[in-house]
Amino acid sequence: MEMDMEDEMGRTLVQVISEKYNPDNFPYCRGPGAGVVIRTSPQGSPVKDRLNLPSVLVLDSCGISQAGDEEEVATFCAHVVELDLSHNQFRDWGEISKILSNIPHLDFLNLSMNPLKGSSLEPGAAEAFSGLRRLVLNNTHVSWDMVHMLTQEIPELEELFLCLNDYECVNLSRVPCPSLHLLHITDNLLQDWSEVRKLGLLYPRLTSLILANNSLSSIHEPEDSLQCLFPNLHSINLHNSGLNHWEDIEKLNFFPKLREVRLMGIPLLQPYTDQERRYLTIAHLPSVTVLNGSVVTDGEREDAERFYIRYHLDCPEDELPQRFHNLVARYGRLAPLADVDLRPLSCAQVELHFGDNIEQLELRLDQTVADLKKQLRPVVQLPVNKMRVYYIDRQLGYALAPQELKYGARALHSYSIRDGDEILVVPKSQ
Repeated sequence: MEMDMEDEMGRTLVQVISEKYNPDNFPYCRGPGAGVVIRTSPQGSPVKDRLNLPSVLVLDSCGISQAGDEEEVATFCAHVVELDLSHNQFRDWGEISKILSNIPHLDFLNLSMNPLKGSSLEPGAAEAFSGLRRLVLNNTHVSWDMVHMLTQEIPELEELFLCLNDYECVNLSRVPCPSLHLLHITDNLLQDWSEVRKLGLLYPRLTSLILANNSLSSIHEPEDSLQCLFPNLHSINLHNSGLNHWEDIEKLNFFPKLREVRLMGIPLLQPYTDQERRYLTIAHLPSVTVLNGSVVTDGEREDAERFYIRYHLDCPEDELPQRFHNLVARYGRLAPLADVDLRPLSCAQVELHFGDNIEQLELRLDQTVADLKKQLRPVVQLPVNKMRVYYIDRQLGYALAPQELKYGARALHSYSIRDGDEILVVPKSQ
């Protein structure tokens, strides 16, 4: 009966800490950063002796929905700098505020997978979040109004995670968040560039924007506007977006500091081979130094740009993109690469010399030396074990001594025999 009531009301942070970090379950580890030992229990605390508390508390999937006694939270968590409360049952931002009010040094908070949709904070309660630098709100369905309330109270927020929140649009705020450097907003429902551009207005100092798994279909923005929207953007992830035109990829060149791009899984690149995708993308993005996690070397860039020229050689003149003309100005109009067949030859016409006789002989180069000797036996009138066979490369003339074919299992093509070469057969001396 008590368990049923606890499940219905939810558990408190204090209860879970008391259970998880009891010495019987969590032995104290000595050393820097290992945590602290709480030896004296506060008045009324369920803790009998002591708790071994690390500075990084991982309390995911514990059924927590309430803070519990705030004095106990303050006693247990005064040293905590990271707190993972993901996959719990928090429905009230007020309870989370109570916890943070009593953890003065908290730097990182993960609230992913808590059912916070529709919950809001009382005026002033957001101040409890002011010390955070990293905040994770994935799959909480938190409203944009709530996001803006929090970011306005967190003056040094650097990283914000808003994934899996079913956002179809982005709501603007009167007060931007100038401290934010990294925004993860993957797996939402953003389709129009008009919504994505708002992120540049909200977070003007972004250096990394992770937009993977949104259905962004195009980038509609003039060059000068893009430069102003994301002036500090260094990295962008557009994996599995809906981009379908090279013009959209070229728009990325207008971000003045962009150096890292991820573009896998977009419709535009599906028809190409892996090498074509990489080379064509590199050729379109002259300032990018890392593509899909791999460094673009100077040599690879030159190969990609030369490939781009040759790839477009058959296009009608009036359909050639401007990038083609730019690269031709650098490298010239390159000739197509020769189509070289690197497969080994299957046969060769050679001269067979034995005694005073010379005959033309067609060799199958996939056969072995032993097979060749069997083929020669009726021609030279010598038993296989009584003949020695030599190969002479006519292109080298007689600069090299004849090479004896002595290994019966070796294939003839491994000797690089070509048309016009010689095969010399002599009897073995007694």
